[in-house]
Amino acid sequence: MSHNVDLLQVLPGAVIITQEGKICFANAAAVTLLQAGSAADLVGRQSGEFVHPMDQVRSTNRIQQVAEPDQEGRPNKSSEFRIRTAKGQLRMVLISSVAIEWQGAPAVLMCGLDMTHQSEIQAQLRESEQNFRRLFENMQDVYYRTDNQGVVLHVGPGVRRVLGYEPHEIEGRTAESYYPQSSDRDAFKAAIMEKGEVSDFPGQMVRRDGSVIDISISSHLLYDHAGQFAGVEGIYRDVTQRKNLERELHRLATTDMLTGMANRRAFLETATAIYERARAHGEPLTLLMLDLDHFKAINDRLGHLEGDRALVEFAHAVRVHLRASDIVGRLGGEEFGVLLPLTSATEAVEVATRILQGVADLQLQDETGHPYHITASLGMGAIRATDRSLRDMLDRADQALYLAKNRGRNQIASAEHEVG
Repeated sequence: MSHNVDLLQVLPGAVIITQEGKICFANAAAVTLLQAGSAADLVGRQSGEFVHPMDQVRSTNRIQQVAEPDQEGRPNKSSEFRIRTAKGQLRMVLISSVAIEWQGAPAVLMCGLDMTHQSEIQAQLRESEQNFRRLFENMQDVYYRTDNQGVVLHVGPGVRRVLGYEPHEIEGRTAESYYPQSSDRDAFKAAIMEKGEVSDFPGQMVRRDGSVIDISISSHLLYDHAGQFAGVEGIYRDVTQRKNLERELHRLATTDMLTGMANRRAFLETATAIYERARAHGEPLTLLMLDLDHFKAINDRLGHLEGDRALVEFAHAVRVHLRASDIVGRLGGEEFGVLLPLTSATEAVEVATRILQGVADLQLQDETGHPYHITASLGMGAIRATDRSLRDMLDRADQALYLAKNRGRNQIASAEHEVG
């Protein structure tokens, strides 16, 4: 027996032997686990004193099970119990029990391992997983992962809110299915394959209801253990509201609020880009400068509100005679500019003639119902090989405009040739 006691004493696990529920042996590990002063402090006490009240019934049942005759010598399955130490601390202990004979009488040997630290770690992991799941399910971004063929392997629940689909409806399909224009997806693929990652990459996607939303994508490439490209992982978010605001701010910054045309700044920026392209490729390009005749007299005689209306009607009459590729803008006051790409000075005369005739044909009435008419003067300037910038074209067209006004208005003057 002494050899067995010595063996039990050196075991790393806590060992307690009970007879009729009372502790009759406790090794050093058990003394430490239960925070007792010595084994003598434990012997004679009911083992149930150290079991948490919520685990009392389960503990008693397990001891009774191993004490049954047909279970003698068979340890029961290990199970965790909450144990309250002699100092009142709560610990989680993994306990296994077996019926034995101790000093000639039936007894139960219980071996316990302190799992408190592991349980705390597991609890922290569970809490962390729950927190991550809540974050994952409520995040504004949509997480996604594809294989190397672009097939969606996984997509987060945020896709319900952003695209209106259930995750399983997205998974297994290619990401291209949700792009309104393949060029957007191609641009994204080219950027991420070149750099390995992208941040806030702009694009658009189609919702279940057919509406198109603006998105911002941040993603990186995935590689397998062999270093081969395995797919793409990242997030995307709906930035439609932000983009709409940006578009509206851009519109306000580049649009003349009265006529709806480009303002001076926007016209000159676009015209400069077109001019540079035309000069680089040797393409024809003609600029028209228009001025509403006697506009000050209209304001003085009919008032500024009627003057504004005349400008709006004038702008409309100009616009209806232009192509989609032509650029028109209000440069200030009653002065307008029109840039005609791929148009020679001779061809531009036909456009200018139609514009002036359209303006002259306007049937306007003031607020009292009295009719009045408006006319315009027009100056033309075409691109030249000697031009250094768009400014040279603007100066020639402007000089031609003043020539048309000095000749009596309601006519066309060209810096390139006489207009018959």
